[in-house]
Amino acid sequence: MISRFGEDVSITTAELRELVFQTLEATFPKLGKKILILPPDHTRLNSQAGAITAMVYEKLTADGVQVDILPTLGTHNAMTEAQLRMMYGETIPLDAFKVHDWRGGIVRKGEVPGEMLAELSGGKVDYSVGVEVSKMLFDGYDLILSVGQIVPHEVVGMANYTKNIVVGAGGADIINKSHFLGAVCNMETILGRADTPVRKLFNYAVDTYLSDLPITYILTVVEQDYDSGEMHLRGFYAGDDESVYHEACDLAQKVNITLLDREPSKVVVYLDPHEFQSTWLGNKSVYRTRMAIADGGELVVLAPALKEFGEDPTIDKLIRRFGYKGTPATLKAVEEDEELRGNLSAAAHLIHGSSEGRFSITYCPGKGGLTLDEIRSVGFNAAPYDEVAARYNPDELKDGWNTLPDGEEIFYISNPALGLWAYRSKFE
Repeated sequence: MISRFGEDVSITTAELRELVFQTLEATFPKLGKKILILPPDHTRLNSQAGAITAMVYEKLTADGVQVDILPTLGTHNAMTEAQLRMMYGETIPLDAFKVHDWRGGIVRKGEVPGEMLAELSGGKVDYSVGVEVSKMLFDGYDLILSVGQIVPHEVVGMANYTKNIVVGAGGADIINKSHFLGAVCNMETILGRADTPVRKLFNYAVDTYLSDLPITYILTVVEQDYDSGEMHLRGFYAGDDESVYHEACDLAQKVNITLLDREPSKVVVYLDPHEFQSTWLGNKSVYRTRMAIADGGELVVLAPALKEFGEDPTIDKLIRRFGYKGTPATLKAVEEDEELRGNLSAAAHLIHGSSEGRFSITYCPGKGGLTLDEIRSVGFNAAPYDEVAARYNPDELKDGWNTLPDGEEIFYISNPALGLWAYRSKFE
């Protein structure tokens, strides 16, 4: 393993470049001709994966190597040119970027038996899972470099590693069924944990059916300094086995999980317009704070660029039809509706995005996107962004506890993608 990490470490750009080049020296064959990079999309803007991708491209194309880049979109929209430039910089030609098609551009390499799913879920599900991944992974690459950030995640516990292969570059069957497995296993027992039922599924799928692929992982851990707002790269880990994941998880659990000694009655979350334009992504504000908010409390989501529910047209339609109504209503809908049953990631998302009636959720969209009535139709409260942001101004609030001039106390989070917030006794 090639690594540099620590709670007080802040890896510079020059140090990162050296670590990336060490990784290539150790993993890319001397006579290699082509490499596939699997980086996250702009929803991991702060991961440093964009910079790492540009460094690899610069180094290897100078040596005459063909470098293809497949952003691991999973179910997300294809990236726009502006998003590609924001994430990966200005130097990589646009034709180096490929688009993952999670419904059509995949190949099935095997099947995880239903008996294993029954065991992982404690009998809640017993379906088999097709191991489907992008066809591009089998195009004869000398090295597949899977790049990404380890951070708490609502479906698998901690993001990335094998998830980047079978979800980010995966197909519909494993995406849908893994998400539903996580939902029925109780998200609050999964969030922030390294070893979960969904992680076991992903590792089994890669170890059993994709072990012949020349995959090397580069994993990062990033922390925001909430006083200065600066982002620090605390950890870099490169290798081809599970140790890179567990080492990175150890650090991420220390720097990306904030445990509170009391429960906020009101949490205000800001969704950066460059990263969050759908509730599919914006509901990180719900997932990552649900174990912090007091019963009867309120979550206020400032979402100036909100324009859609799902990033996939079918999922968007299903969210509009069934709404965020909680686990019992969603499970009933799964039983009764064939289309929802065929899109279990949507069903899982509907469960994840509900507070289960414990606290209220108020989305505050900007102008030109989803209307207040559309938001109310899926089970959320709604208020205009300008009106609410005038009271909870993201330019004036600091991350953490704030007391407003009239004495109201709130807990503010400027980017829910960077961590997990929980009341200490609920998490421990």
